[in-house]
Parts: sequence; C-alpha cells; structure tokens
Amino acid sequence: MALGDVASLWIWLLAILILLTIWLGVKIVPQSEKHVVERFGRLRAVLGPGINFIIPFLDRIAHRVSILERQLPTASQDAITADNVLLQVETSVFYRILQPEKTVYRIRDVDGAIATTVAGIVRAEIGKMELDEVQSNRAALIGTIKTSVEDAVDDWGIEVTRAEILDVNLDQATRDAMLQQLNAERARRALVTEAEGKKRAIELKADADLYAAQKTAEARRVQADAEAYATGVVASAIADNGLEAAQYQVALKQVESLVALGEGSGKQTIVVPSSALEAFGNAFDLLKGRR
Repeated sequence: MALGDVASLWIWLLAILILLTIWLGVKIVPQSEKHVVERFGRLRAVLGPGINFIIPFLDRIAHRVSILERQLPTASQDAITADNVLLQVETSVFYRILQPEKTVYRIRDVDGAIATTVAGIVRAEIGKMELDEVQSNRAALIGTIKTSVEDAVDDWGIEVTRAEILDVNLDQATRDAMLQQLNAERARRALVTEAEGKKRAIELKADADLYAAQKTAEARRVQADAEAYATGVVASAIADNGLEAAQYQVALKQVESLVALGEGSGKQTIVVPSSALEAFGNAFDLLKGRR
C-alpha cells in the first residue's frame, strides 16, 4: 500500500470519527421529554427540550422521561367511615414528572407507589368522617386527598395535578337501611306538611271570625252612637221646649203608625180607636203651638 493510500485512509477514519463524535455529542430533546445523562453510572445532567451537548463515549442518556400529564388507572379500595359503614371508593389521580432525576433514582414503580399512597390516604381520611359527611363534602374530601398525596410524593419529583373520587358505593344492607330511612323521612315530611296545612286553615278561620266579630262590634257601636245621638236630641228638645216637645214626639209617632197601618195591603177598613183621634188632635194642636 502506497503512502498516499495510507494517508487517505487515516483522513477518512478521522472524518468518520469527527462525524461520529458530533452525532454522539449533539442531542435533540423533544418538548414533551427530559433526558437523564449518566457518566460512568452516575448522574451527570438532565437535558431539557431543545439542542444539548454531551461528551461522547463518556456520557450517555440513561433515561428518557416523558413530562406529559399522566392518569393512573381507576383504582377501587374499601374504606370504613367513622360510623362503621363499609364503602367502596373509586379514585383516579393525574400527575406529571417535574424532576426526572428524583423519579428514576428514588422510586422504581411510580404508578404503583402513587396508587398505594392514594389508597392509604383515602382510607385514613374517610375513617375520620361519617357517611353523611362523605356524601355531602366530597369536594372538600378530594381537596384533602390531593394535598396529602402531594406531600407524600414530593420527594419523588412528582406534581399531582388532580385527584378525583369517581364513585362511592355502599354494600346492599346499608343501601336497604338508607332506603327505609329515606322513606320514613318522606312520610314524616308529608305528615308535617299536612299538619301545618290544617294549622294554617284553623288560623285563617280564627282570623276571619275575629274580623267578623270586630266588624259586628263596630256596627253595634255606630248604632249605639246613633241612638245615643237621637236620645240626646230628644232630651235637648225636652230641655229647651219642656213637656210639650215630648208630647209632640209621642203624638207624631202615633200618627206615623196609623198611616203605616192604612198603607198595608189588603186593608179595606181601618178601625181607629178614640185615642187615635185624640192623637191627631193633640198633634195638630202641638203643631199649631210650635208654629
């Protein structure tokens, strides 16, 4: 082999080595990933999205970790409330990895570890509450579970983005007991509503009777006032004109009575007592005297 051929071979090998070094030293990381770089088995760096450079043959990408949000499979676990009711709770957790170096070096099975942590926290939190509180304060319970899970997985470089309680199931015996209680409560409310209706009807009737009595009393008072006024007028007339005024009023009443008797239907003959004639005369005399 000629010297020129050897030189050409070395140039080609050097060019290949340079290209290989560039190929191995330049790393492009996708936006949805982070790469963990090791040097001789130890953590060297964490590569973020974009173009990164490493030392070829010394550094290597040991882990490619997705930083997209993940959802754990729906898990179901048993829990007992403070009032000794057995529940079956279905939960789902969403999380993402923020620090891959912690995740890959501190925990082996991330999904399994989070699922176990969630199950323990759910049982502990539900054990502090009664059944009615679990049903009515589900949002507060979810918030407490999420906070507790975040604290537990903080050392793993994980962020819990959401925790959900999908369903809370009761055993059949508890369901039957709750149904009986619900029916009894409905019957009680119906009786209370009926009793309140009857009570209201009695109150309204009493108010109507009281109103009628008040109006009757007011009418009687007005009538009494009118009679008292008329009596006062007569008394005043007697006081002013003496006995003649009283006799005139009596005679006038007698005349009015006879006129009314004569105007009655079916009356062809009117018998007038002698006292009536005297009444006419007295009234006429008194009338002349008043004039």
